[in-house]
Amino acid sequence: MIELKRGVATLAVALVGALALTSPSTAADGALYEPAHGRPRPALSLAAPDKATVTEGQVKEVAPGGVITYPSVTSCLTVTVRLRDGGLVGAHASLFQVAGELRSDEIPAALKHLVGHRPVTAVQVKGAVGAWHPSYFVKAIESYGEGEQPPYPARPDPEGLADAVSQGLGLPRHLVTVEDVPDGDQIAG
Repeated sequence: MIELKRGVATLAVALVGALALTSPSTAADGALYEPAHGRPRPALSLAAPDKATVTEGQVKEVAPGGVITYPSVTSCLTVTVRLRDGGLVGAHASLFQVAGELRSDEIPAALKHLVGHRPVTAVQVKGAVGAWHPSYFVKAIESYGEGEQPPYPARPDPEGLADAVSQGLGLPRHLVTVEDVPDGDQIAG
């Protein structure tokens, strides 16, 4: 029995050591928020990478001078927070939740948490502005129960989206811009 306990302890120490030796860029590449039934939590990261790909329902950060790629932005919105030090924190908000990723109403809290108390110079919202009702950042489409009707945009509402993002991030409204862009990849750098 003692040998079994030693074996388990040795394996546990080896696994912890392997995790500790993970390179900062490898750890940071996975630095996204997982959906939670409470507050989203960031993955452990020692340093932000120079580049990141942010797919639907993800939030990631890149180091100063880095580049974020948002692939296949069709009915989505991207939110890029520009930090004073030149770093970027970006989110790819999807109209409908992708399995295992964040819902649209979890995106603002995840962004705010990752930005923390660092100074922000601008927030850029880009994508399918006409497909989004500002309330989707407060209550995701899939959060509505049977018999409830989610609101649908009657027209593009860039001002309403800017207000919703500003409030969700707890940042001044004047920092937020909204731009309707055609389908395709977006790059922020």
